[in-house]
Amino acid sequence: MAAKKKAVRKTKRPAKTRKTARLWLMFPPKLITKPVVWELSQKFPVITNVRQASVTGEIGLVCLELDGLANDVKKAISWLERKGVNVEPVEINVIES
Repeated sequence: MAAKKKAVRKTKRPAKTRKTARLWLMFPPKLITKPVVWELSQKFPVITNVRQASVTGEIGLVCLELDGLANDVKKAISWLERKGVNVEPVEINVIES
């Protein structure tokens, strides 16, 4: 007797959505000399793009674009906050002329 093959039911997985987040990162003095953005890119499957940066001896201010799966971007932001980086979304005002 030949073995019967069971019909395999394929279930639909939720679509993985991509997200691009533009963020202002404020680094406290203790983190200014640390490679935080590099470390972030190694820990999470996200693409980092530094859009603007200003670093002094007292503070580091970076405009960073993160691109990846929405869940990975969220985890990366949480990690930055746990490290002590202040994370704020970039507010974009578009004035049409």
